Amino acid sequence: MARTRSKGGAASTSADKTTSTTAKSASTSAYTLPAESSNPPKLFVLPKDASSSARIITLENPRYGKPTRYLVCPENGSFYEFTKIAPPNKSTPRSWLLSSTEKASILESQTIQSPELYLATPYDPLFLLLPALFTSSSNLIPNTDRHFSEILTLPNSQVEKALESRLVSVCDCVELSDDKMYRPNDSKLSSVILSKARKMAENLPPSMEEKFIKKALEAPVMGIDSVSSETQSTTNSTSTAPSAISTAPTTPSTSPPSEPTFAPAITASPAIVSLQRLRTSLNFILSSYLPPSLSKALQSSLPSDTFAPLEEYLSQLSKLRAEAAASRSNDINGGKRARDEEDDERLEKKRKMEQEDKVKKANTSRGVKQLAKVDTKGMMKLSAFFKKKA
Repeated sequence: MARTRSKGGAASTSADKTTSTTAKSASTSAYTLPAESSNPPKLFVLPKDASSSARIITLENPRYGKPTRYLVCPENGSFYEFTKIAPPNKSTPRSWLLSSTEKASILESQTIQSPELYLATPYDPLFLLLPALFTSSSNLIPNTDRHFSEILTLPNSQVEKALESRLVSVCDCVELSDDKMYRPNDSKLSSVILSKARKMAENLPPSMEEKFIKKALEAPVMGIDSVSSETQSTTNSTSTAPSAISTAPTTPSTSPPSEPTFAPAITASPAIVSLQRLRTSLNFILSSYLPPSLSKALQSSLPSDTFAPLEEYLSQLSKLRAEAAASRSNDINGGKRARDEEDDERLEKKRKMEQEDKVKKANTSRGVKQLAKVDTKGMMKLSAFFKKKA
């Protein structure tokens, strides 16, 4: 019994040492991670010229009619929209580690689990006014909250002047004593939107250039026989030459035939490419910043010849693509028919051979069939009895 108590006491002492070592290592940890926040912060990139009085306010989106956040700087009357930037590959873990190098900063180092950021880009407040000016809405800026009123009433606020300057660009202004009256002008609005589209078309992003310009105007490739073209050009040149030269003897060409070259059926001219860029930019603005009804009205109000050369090219391109698709379909179907015919020939040949075998078997007598079943292994042939003796 004494030995049992001694062994138990030793085991207990070892366990106590292990527990105390673990507790000590935990207490001396370099850093303890805080609990995950239920409302983690978001990362915003703000413009340098935005003052400390800039505020994030909520206004109704002119395109979708939903409450949307905007950044407004009262001192310079600038508006900014937030563009969400996220990595394309969501399966790869990413995060933000934020810290400040300034000693007086109250920002502590922290980690943001979400890799997204929100970039503030310049925004024309004219888009906020268009739904009230050119639609049935009765409010100047629909569904604004108290934040916008506070921005307007701040000291030295330039927001009201900025909105007024944008009103003048699309409206006719009439002054009555101390009051100003504004009447929407469709022609001015079309000019402003087209001007924005032309400015955007000068520097499209590479992704839009590839998808909406290059691929949209790319024609199907066709083969050109260089030998035939050279022969045709030679014939044309000799037919227009003087008769004294045309009667000279000619020697056949011994050069090997060159392979046919491949080139697009048609190529868009620089003017067509510029029109496609302009239309792409215009469609982007109309589909992103204007109400659907106003976008449709603006498109119908454009002069009919604005994109006439582009429409002609696209019509020709559509026909060439249809012809190329039909040609590929014929090649595929033709190859399939050829394979089907070969299969039919093989099946017919096999059927004939089977039919001939059946006929042979039917014409064979019973005796011959029985003799065919006899085992002739080790038996001498009949011809062996008629050989000459040595």
